Amino acid sequence: MRAILPLLLLLLLLKVCALADEQSDEAKRKQFLKAREEMKTVPLTPAPETTPKPKPKPVRPAATPLPAATPAPKPPEPETTPRPKAEVTPKPKPKAEPEATPHQRQTLYFPAGPTATPSRGPVSGPVTAPVVIEKSGFEQQHSFEPAPSAGWFEHWKYLTKGIRSEIDRAPVLSHRWRYIVVHNSGTRQGNAKAFDYYHLHVRKMPNGLAYHFVIGNGTSTGDGEIEIGNRWKRQINGGHVHSDYLNNIALGICLVGDFNRDTPTRNQLEACDELIRYLRQRVGKIDRKWAIVKPHREINPPRWPTDCPGDHFPYNWIHGRFDQPGT
Repeated sequence: MRAILPLLLLLLLLKVCALADEQSDEAKRKQFLKAREEMKTVPLTPAPETTPKPKPKPVRPAATPLPAATPAPKPPEPETTPRPKAEVTPKPKPKAEPEATPHQRQTLYFPAGPTATPSRGPVSGPVTAPVVIEKSGFEQQHSFEPAPSAGWFEHWKYLTKGIRSEIDRAPVLSHRWRYIVVHNSGTRQGNAKAFDYYHLHVRKMPNGLAYHFVIGNGTSTGDGEIEIGNRWKRQINGGHVHSDYLNNIALGICLVGDFNRDTPTRNQLEACDELIRYLRQRVGKIDRKWAIVKPHREINPPRWPTDCPGDHFPYNWIHGRFDQPGT
């Protein structure tokens, strides 16, 4: 009996707890139902619209009607009385400016002519006043010098008719050739053909023979025979002076021979005299003066001294023949 009593008490306690739990569950259920009813009675507020309202489309203005096309004006009726034409005054053409003329000066110091003592190497002895050469630009001269008249000189010994005709045939520009320079070949024999080969192939001169004329001494050509070089026929610059400017205005005459050991023959000097006088007539005067005749040594620039045409060349003869006024 005593053992059953605690068991009954335990069962009773469990029963009481179960009832309490049921009551609590029932209370919770009632509270839940009540809260739900209250929620149903509260009116729901609509949520704000999140979609943006569409922007109003711009209203296009009404098209403006185009203005009516205006009729083209009718051309004026021709007048019965013709109007005088307006005189058009021609504009004066601008005068062509002359080309600039190079005008430079080159000073060369020449030794005194008859008093100069020929010597090898650099020129020594008395020196005259400097000779001023004015560069005036012969290229602008477009007129040609006429050939001299046939009867201006009666007696010809070395200038044959064929040689004079060939000299006259060349187109010589007026006021171009201002100097005539006399050389020696430096060899005891030779002619224009041999010197042309040497200058062209050995010295590499594109125009060959450096001189305009060659006068033989009787070895390879006749004594006093005059040969005309290609430079005279073509009227191009020489290659006989160590100056590009002087080569453009100076004719070169070469006498075959080595005049440091020999003297020129009489026939060579007479032929040279005839040739110089005829060439002076052929090229014409410049400033009322004939072309100036100079031995090579007296016109070569001082920086390039030379003994050409040699120690035994007759300088007194050349100065006496061609330095006098009017000769």
